[in-house]
This record gives sequence, C-alpha cells and structure tokens, in this order.
Amino acid sequence: MRVHVLPGDAVADEFKKTDIEGEVIVCRECLVVGPIEADTPFEFWDERARFILAEYGEDEIAFHERVADELEKLRDIEPGTEVNLWFEYELFCSVNLWFCISMLIDTGADIFRVEPATRGLDDRWQGFGGLDAAPLQECFAKRKQLSSEDIVLGGDLWNAFRKGDNERLRTIAASASDRFPYVIEVCEAAIDRNTRPIEILSDITSEGMIDPEETFIKFTRRAGVYGYGDLQVQRLLDQSLQ
Repeated sequence: MRVHVLPGDAVADEFKKTDIEGEVIVCRECLVVGPIEADTPFEFWDERARFILAEYGEDEIAFHERVADELEKLRDIEPGTEVNLWFEYELFCSVNLWFCISMLIDTGADIFRVEPATRGLDDRWQGFGGLDAAPLQECFAKRKQLSSEDIVLGGDLWNAFRKGDNERLRTIAASASDRFPYVIEVCEAAIDRNTRPIEILSDITSEGMIDPEETFIKFTRRAGVYGYGDLQVQRLLDQSLQ
C-alpha cells in the first residue's frame, strides 16, 4: 500500500494530475502557530480546534472532520506501508513534517521524504507552489527514504519544538542528515518566530506599506524561511500595529 501526505489542498489538486498511485492524506494544519502541548491526542486536537476557531473563525466540528480526523489516519497506518511525506523546506511545512513523522514512529511504515527538488537555492522557500504535474512527478522520482535514525530525529525535532526547547532544537539540527535540508536555518527561524517576523513587519509598515497584499509579498521576500501564508502574516500585522 502507498500513501501520500500532501501539504494542503492546492498541492493535492495538482497532484491528482500526476497519475501517481496511492491514497492521499491532506495536511491542513498550521502547527507553527497556536497551542501544541497536550497530554493526549484528544486534548491536543481540542486545543487546536479552539485556537483555529478563535483566530480564523473555522467551526470546531469542521476542524475535527477536515483536519484532525484526516491526520489521525496516520496512527492507523499498517506496518510496511509506503508513506510519502510531501513537505517543503520552510518552517511552516517543516513543523508539520516533524509532527507527521512523530505520529508514524510506532507504525512500522516505510517513510519517504518528497522535497521540492526542482527548486534551487534562490527559490527554495517557494516549495511546491506553482509546480504542475511534470515537476511534481520529478520531485517524486527523487524522493528519499528516511532511515530509522532520521525518523527518530524527526520525532525529536517535533518534541523540542512543541516544548520550546531551543537549545535542543539547535543540537538536533546540527546532527541532522541530508533528509532535512536547511534544518539549521529553519530551527533558527523557529527560535526567533515570536520576535523576528513582527520586527520585519514593523520595518515594512514603517516604510508606509499598508496594503495587505503588497505587505505579504514584501514579507515573503524578506522572510521566506517562515513560510507563512497570508492569514498568518495578517495575524502578525495586526499584532505589530497594536
């Protein structure tokens, strides 16, 4: 059996055109923001649902059905299943990747990382955005299997992130294999995520930039490593203007 975990509906829509076989699970979470510490999966998803309702207005029941229940399928993966994790390099996607790996650790699945391998250094933070079927097929062809050490490391990255253990994040990142490209830069972004993005937005608004779309474009150019979407940037913008 083959499973593909895709980073959002936009990639999922284009993925359908590739004719790559396998069941699809769509990751619609944004774990880089909001509460992520809880004692049980039930409490975790309830906390996330309340946060998403408060911040973005999404109904809690809809969240459980479209987001939580979708990702909980990972816990039921059977041993030997081929699981392809399609995640980009930046912080937003990296955190979701680490979380998914942590859910798969005890399943016995054969886990592969599918990267936006067609991107170069200058456009690495753009990820799968704008890629059509042909480059997605190329990315899949270049996928890399995670070793048992990589899987443990991915789970450790998630645990360090959710606990806010910055020194541990740095230590783990320094020992990571090439299955986690740019992870040192990404972990530094994780450590600075509560201060640096707002500082960048404050710089932008001090230049007279107030149009939300233009502000988002300018922020992405300066801080692509965070991988924030327009909703996250607007949330930060509102904070910076308070």
